[in-house]
Amino acid sequence: NAMAIYPFILLKNKAQKQDAELINHERIHHRQQLELLLFAFYFLYLINYLFNLFKYRNHYQAYYNISFEKEAYKHEKDLNYLTHRKWYNWINFYSA
Repeated sequence: NAMAIYPFILLKNKAQKQDAELINHERIHHRQQLELLLFAFYFLYLINYLFNLFKYRNHYQAYYNISFEKEAYKHEKDLNYLTHRKWYNWINFYSA
């Protein structure tokens, strides 16, 4: 429904601007992107997805098991998460 491409958040429709959890999810991705200076984020995101796709042979499982997505989905309801989030916390969601 949405995509974070720093510094933008692309939404499917205007009503999503009011979805605080969705916006928070995408802001978590912004922080991840800044930590990795954008290019490394997109590279690692793609590698993680392709590895998961090979492992699970299913797009949805591959997507939901990307470490960046795991962190964002786990904390999207905590609207204060970014105020206390530790740098590079997405690493804790990586599983081989």
